[in-house]
Amino acid sequence: IDTVSLVESVVGNVRLAILVLLGFVALVLLIACVNVANLLLTRASGRQKEVAVRTALGASWKRVVRQLLTESLLLGLLGGVAGLLVAQAAIQVVKSINPGNIPRIEAITLDGNVLAFTFAIAALTGLLFGLVPALRAARVDLTSSMKTGGRNSQGDGGLGSSRGRLRGVLVVAEVAISLMLLIGAGLLLRSFVELQQVSPGFEPDGVVSMRVGGTARQLRNRDEAIAYYGPINEALSAVPGVQSRGFVTALPFTSSVGWGSINVEGWTPPPGQELQVDQRGVTVDYFRAMKIPLKQGRFFENSDLPMNAAQVVIIDQKFADRFFPEGAIGKQLWFDPEQKMTIVGVVGTVKQYGLDVDGRIVFYRPSTFGTWHVARTTGDPASVGAALARKLRELDPSITVSDMQTMTDRMGASMARQRFSAVMLGAFALFALILAVVGVYGVMSHLVAQGAHDIGLRMALGAERSRILAMVLRQGMELTIAGIVLGLIGAFALSRVMASMLFNVSPMDVTTFSLVPMGLAVTAAVAILIPAMRATRVDPVVALRDE
Repeated sequence: IDTVSLVESVVGNVRLAILVLLGFVALVLLIACVNVANLLLTRASGRQKEVAVRTALGASWKRVVRQLLTESLLLGLLGGVAGLLVAQAAIQVVKSINPGNIPRIEAITLDGNVLAFTFAIAALTGLLFGLVPALRAARVDLTSSMKTGGRNSQGDGGLGSSRGRLRGVLVVAEVAISLMLLIGAGLLLRSFVELQQVSPGFEPDGVVSMRVGGTARQLRNRDEAIAYYGPINEALSAVPGVQSRGFVTALPFTSSVGWGSINVEGWTPPPGQELQVDQRGVTVDYFRAMKIPLKQGRFFENSDLPMNAAQVVIIDQKFADRFFPEGAIGKQLWFDPEQKMTIVGVVGTVKQYGLDVDGRIVFYRPSTFGTWHVARTTGDPASVGAALARKLRELDPSITVSDMQTMTDRMGASMARQRFSAVMLGAFALFALILAVVGVYGVMSHLVAQGAHDIGLRMALGAERSRILAMVLRQGMELTIAGIVLGLIGAFALSRVMASMLFNVSPMDVTTFSLVPMGLAVTAAVAILIPAMRATRVDPVVALRDE
């Protein structure tokens, strides 16, 4: 007997997806923190004279660092407050796209634990990522900083300066993390697209389904069931808009199951083992209503239903391929050797439990009734379904009808978890891309502004605007390419973790690992082009005079 813990039984099938989402959140937070660190470095370079004045008036470097850390802590806490406001709205969005199998999602709320965790993370990130900019700002050269109109000998973040190199490292980190998230989201999106291309084994369009409770009447045998359900089936078939219809004991893409052991002609199971197969009872027209294709033999007929009729079954193609590759018609199955069932048909394999699930082999038995009713319609499936439900209640008030949906909706719901993961990770990846592009743009804009003197000097000495444009673009793209290379290495590791979440897509999918980096490079190039164009418009005379 297999035993699992209650926690595992509740969250086991979504644990990995939630952990991956949590990892994506952490990476987006890291990108945001890197952006804040770049912002603080930029502010620090603009406050060197202020820090120099404070130092000259007797402030120690520890006091300066404490002041700057207090400012970064305040920024972090304010960001936490803003994040909580956004989170309150985001929770409603997440609940609205709930795939239905995330445990306790309706209980998610911003309670005291969430508030405490948020402010702890905000304070920690504010202090941690504000420390390096604060330490750099505190190390100020009083002589050069106090000179009126003089250029800072430390280098204030212009092109090629030491602080520019530090900002460049941060940009590389942003691009690398962003690429990891984009590739992860791209793999899931490709997987979802592949999943949508899988055939369910029937044609869901135009089919309405509903769960039907049996009659309260006592039906002692199959012949009595035929006498009772025969007129009901005829009345349902006459409902306007019904093209074909039928009953089944276990409908695809629902939680209903039916399975057990069976014996197969010409096959002996290994000692101590039994062949486990899905078993479904269906009415005569079920296969036609679902448009499940006939591969060999025939469908069930009304003559197969009476008690004195020969026991017949239909198997699916997967069953036939495994046990009867040379032909299944006429072969026999049995529970009891004294009551063998003859195979009269082979139908297409149906995806019973999900498009991404490879189910068991199946055999069908003829029946007069089933738990689920399906009808292929010529009009609006919802309207026809409502008419069928009314007709059933008119014919027998003890029959109950519930869970009415089209098969298209049921099939869509079966992909809800994959859709949810793709949407959520895609949103995080898009947010990360925006942060990374803003980071690249901000750093290059600052470097161009701080390097105006160098640019002006080059242009005064005859440098063409095209060379200035190429210089800035080259420097920005060098950072981007370095980030892409590091990001690819990280993405290789991330894709291995996500392998079990993918469907018909390799963790090293060439398309994703090619298109995403190229797209990121193009996006970053556009962001770099704006400050690069600004650099070509620097007036050499004004730049040199201002310096």
